[in-house]
Amino acid sequence: MMSFEMNDRKKIGLGLTGFGVFFSFLGIIFFFDKGLLAMGNILFFSGVTLTIGLKSSAQFFMKRSNFKGTISFGVGFFLVIIGWPILGMIVEAYGFVVLFSGFWPTLAVFLQKMPIIGWLFQQPFVRSFFDRYRGKRVPV
Repeated sequence: MMSFEMNDRKKIGLGLTGFGVFFSFLGIIFFFDKGLLAMGNILFFSGVTLTIGLKSSAQFFMKRSNFKGTISFGVGFFLVIIGWPILGMIVEAYGFVVLFSGFWPTLAVFLQKMPIIGWLFQQPFVRSFFDRYRGKRVPV
């Protein structure tokens, strides 16, 4: 049985993941600065690993259905490190979408239940968009 309690390791992992997203955002804003993008990638990956655990991370990234996303994310990270940040971020974005495509329906439900912006995501045209992709993986 998995434990959903929030221990210190998970808190640190969520913080690292948040900083990773923040540094990646700054790297994109500052015209694809490869240092900020690399720092964001490292923080994001280490944060996800700390949040869900080393064994679960390895199982998630090595799952057969996630193999294309894992390879794309790794190649994109390598391209950012060697100095091709724009191409690297495009490849990473593809890998990110493929890896986390199973979480989009959960994210849609979460956004619809948020108190302030939930009303926007509950509008008929937005809800029909979410309902169209609920329960489907992104085709690759």
